[in-house]
Amino acid sequence: MAGYRRARINDAMQAELSTIFREIKDPRISGAFLTVTACDVTPDLKFAKVYFSFMQGEVKEIMRGLSAASPYIRRRIAESLNLRITPEFTFVHDVSLAHGAHIATLLNQIERERAEKTPTDTEGKNDADTDA
Repeated sequence: MAGYRRARINDAMQAELSTIFREIKDPRISGAFLTVTACDVTPDLKFAKVYFSFMQGEVKEIMRGLSAASPYIRRRIAESLNLRITPEFTFVHDVSLAHGAHIATLLNQIERERAEKTPTDTEGKNDADTDA
């Protein structure tokens, strides 16, 4: 199978899973504000890793909810995507968004520290220039 076909399947599956997650009535999933960040289907289409992030809840509870809803999710994917084989899903918590937010916080902190240092350094130079 060509790489571009797998990429199209990954994208279609990611979009469909996002829709399905919103329709699931399990409070562990519906209350967590799940976002599908990526989907990676194996070349033989038998397995798929679904990377997700969430806003509320605990990872263990969300994973239990997803594993309980897995047959429903698989059936909905089979109905919506015309694939020869419907993959079995493995759900993986994606921490890249949290990691990115942490890095952004650190960079903002560095910027604030630089902004605090800069006015005092320029004031000292201006005072030296006025004395001379």
